[in-house]
Amino acid sequence: MFRFESLKVFDESIIFSTEIYRITRDWPKSEAYGLTDQIRRAAVSVSLNIAEGSSRTKKDFGHFLDLSRGSCYECVAAMKIAKANNYLSPEGYTKLYLKCEQISKMLSSLKNSVLKL
Repeated sequence: MFRFESLKVFDESIIFSTEIYRITRDWPKSEAYGLTDQIRRAAVSVSLNIAEGSSRTKKDFGHFLDLSRGSCYECVAAMKIAKANNYLSPEGYTKLYLKCEQISKMLSSLKNSVLKL
């Protein structure tokens, strides 16, 4: 087992990206290379940065966790755009927003604990 596979935040980020993929399947085809692609890449980037960073030094891992958190923020911006264009319902937006918020807090906590080791 790789170190990142035991992290709860990694599991949550996989659940989040899976949900993003599910929801964006129904978005307009005209967004396939625009907003759909952008939010999918940002969502996937959360877990990929956790995985890659876990193979590095503590300082580098902290940097990758920051990148992962930045991808969460990018998802929130994309979700706001999707909601404004009625691709995402207010309820769907709130559910995903809360998940991003949870993941972001978990990433901050993990970074703090890693850098204290």
